[in-house]
Amino acid sequence: MNLNQLEILHLLQETGYNLTKVAEKMNIVQSAVSRQLLMLEDEIGTPLFERHGKRLLGPTPLGERILKEVTSVNQAKRNIRALADDFLDNRNGTLHIATTHTQAKYFLPKPISKFREKYPGIKIYIEQSSPGNLINLLHQHKADIAICTEKMDEDEKLVIKPCYQWHHIVVVPNGHPLIDEDITLERLGNYPILTYSKGFTGRGNIEKAFDNEGIHLDITLAAADSDVIKTYVRLGFGVGIIAGTSYEPNMDSDLVALDLAHLIPPSTTKFAYLKQSYLPSYSRYFIEQLQLREFLHDAKKVPLAKVSLSA
Repeated sequence: MNLNQLEILHLLQETGYNLTKVAEKMNIVQSAVSRQLLMLEDEIGTPLFERHGKRLLGPTPLGERILKEVTSVNQAKRNIRALADDFLDNRNGTLHIATTHTQAKYFLPKPISKFREKYPGIKIYIEQSSPGNLINLLHQHKADIAICTEKMDEDEKLVIKPCYQWHHIVVVPNGHPLIDEDITLERLGNYPILTYSKGFTGRGNIEKAFDNEGIHLDITLAAADSDVIKTYVRLGFGVGIIAGTSYEPNMDSDLVALDLAHLIPPSTTKFAYLKQSYLPSYSRYFIEQLQLREFLHDAKKVPLAKVSLSA
């Protein structure tokens, strides 16, 4: 048994047991992959995969158990490389961040700027995706750290920690009737609502608040991007409910922000990483920046509004 054979098993999982794709990833011919796999099975004494001719259909019961061990071996290889680089104070590594558009645009610029000052040689890759896919990117080793509000449920393979708390706000054009009186969910329910798509940026908290009051939520436009929502508010499609952190006084001076902290429960943005992963010192430093209150959005003065942009 050798590491190349274990790498083949690992890549078979990644490629859906496709020998051709494994050969391409390893830059060898397919026959060499098949030969190494047969040699491993011969050493073990039993097939690890069900076959139809030369095509692999999937692992045998023993193959499934062995593939789980291979995942651990592959993780150990990554950790060994990271440990060695950390010991040698390698400042030319990479940091892969998986997050949503909202976090990437409104929260991460300050922590990343601080990180860049200390580690200018580290390359940063930001993978923007839906909250439901961010955890998958961690498990697939395509991201080192995931940051989002939704879908951060308990996972025994992950370390999940709170990052910061924030509230929703309503955004309306100047002169809108909602500005004149105290805002309530009942008053909001009289207008078409523009807000986030399901599974994005605290949408669940918005729905829960209206459901608890028995008020119908008329969502006429849903989007994953706060800027898209603000654009259609400007076009008169309805009133927008967005994250308070997404309101930019300088850029959004034509809109009035109204605080919803007393009506909709706060949302918590969290970060996560794999428990078994060794985080190099620069990754740990980045995590420290995510938790510094100085990088959270301070309450800003907004025309004609009482706004709570973050807790």
